[in-house]
Amino acid sequence: MKFSLKCRDCPRLAGFLDDVGSKYPDYHARPVAPFGDAKARLLIVGLAPGMHGANRSGRPFTGDFAGILLYQTLHKFGFASAAQSIAKDDGLQLIGCRITNAVKCLPPQNKPDLVEVKQCNKYLAAELAAMPGGSAVLALGLIAHHAVLMAVGAKKSAFPFAHRAHHTLSNGLALFDSYHCSRYNTQTRRLTAAMFEAVFADITQYLKRV
Repeated sequence: MKFSLKCRDCPRLAGFLDDVGSKYPDYHARPVAPFGDAKARLLIVGLAPGMHGANRSGRPFTGDFAGILLYQTLHKFGFASAAQSIAKDDGLQLIGCRITNAVKCLPPQNKPDLVEVKQCNKYLAAELAAMPGGSAVLALGLIAHHAVLMAVGAKKSAFPFAHRAHHTLSNGLALFDSYHCSRYNTQTRRLTAAMFEAVFADITQYLKRV
């Protein structure tokens, strides 16, 4: 299923984006496309665009707090050409990496309904199916983790979420888990930079081995 910026399959989200676009006419306020090479061997899956981040800029994890640690870490491990993602046209490039979201549209209060996760899952399934053999997927948080499992037809009970967990899925993809790099998680130190970097170290080692 090819992603479309014109998607309006979820009435609640489509209506909410209409309202946001009216209030902030200079915002992207549409579904946010994945960022990076479709054939990359690392796919990072977040939850959904943030109101003043990706929903404003049109690029995943760009312009809000959650992107700070993510892009710093991507750059440190050689997956990004710069340590900051400021705007869609800032020239930053991903290297062997792609970033997407379980839900491509901004949800009210940053909380998509399960039916919306399911409706948008066809796009994630297509992204996963396009990945080359020996690839890795990083799920940022429980909802992203469950969305990946849904997209490949795997049972939740067989692949429990835990920070720094590593699962081998039936389609050969390696699924890595991390707490989401949200403001709440980093400020409460549920997720530290060292913890996040440890996950990327695991992923880097895996990609070098296969």
